[in-house]
Amino acid sequence: MKQFLIFISKIVLITILLAIVLDGLYSAMFIECKNRNKIDQVYNSEGRKYDVVILGSSRANNHFVTSMFEDKGLKTFNYGMSGSHLFEAALMLKLMVERKYEIKNIILEADLSLASIDQSEGISAAFLPYIHNSKVVKEHFQTQKNFNELYYIPFYRYIKFETKIGFREMFFNIIHKRTSSLDNGGYYELVGVENGNMKNNIVNLNPLPHNKYYEEIKRICKKNNINLITVMTPMCENVVGMNYFEKVKKAYPEIYNYENIVKENKYFSSCGHMNGTGSKMFTATILKDFFNR
Repeated sequence: MKQFLIFISKIVLITILLAIVLDGLYSAMFIECKNRNKIDQVYNSEGRKYDVVILGSSRANNHFVTSMFEDKGLKTFNYGMSGSHLFEAALMLKLMVERKYEIKNIILEADLSLASIDQSEGISAAFLPYIHNSKVVKEHFQTQKNFNELYYIPFYRYIKFETKIGFREMFFNIIHKRTSSLDNGGYYELVGVENGNMKNNIVNLNPLPHNKYYEEIKRICKKNNINLITVMTPMCENVVGMNYFEKVKKAYPEIYNYENIVKENKYFSSCGHMNGTGSKMFTATILKDFFNR
């Protein structure tokens, strides 16, 4: 019995040591990677200067054409991330401030995401390799129920989110394999309507009266003298429940409603995402209304 317990203790000790080693190895690989996605680019940069930074979900990533801002003399990057929520947008802004970015204007896409304070596990997982190296990442995740497991159990986060930050992603970091997320100033153009879902029902969607991550973004911008421009972006003409945008305007009067600037289905790739033509029309309106360009 004694020998058995000693054997089990050795197995447990070896497992813990292996987890610690693997945790350190994976984290080191992620920390060294600078140009695979938008999150690691921000983490591994410092002191960047922008006239305009764009934040939000895919409805930011696909709707704001970075090159049109640049053509008007505005240094711009689109940090919108497909699938993300305001949880991730707020954390991305915190990382920028931590990295001493100088930003004059932030355009924040905030409409459907105002209905939730949940994190997007797939996107938020990409911040987790930095949880022991960045104070703002640690503090941002401290409000989450699973923080203790993610922070204190070595290698746990890499196992739990293996599809996002597991071996495959770590390997691509080692070989410096790029993705397209940083191309075109962060803007991703959608095309066509052939396979898009041109129906959407948001009748049951309601904005939270005080979305804490949106309020956090507002406070950060005010503290750092950043001009915050929050907008609602277009949806196709088939949407049921478009009064949602009126609810947002009532709850947050400072948000600019552009949901009806582009309507026709031919300008959309899916009901919630404009194609390249629609995005250019929308971006031209934003440049005119807020930058006189």
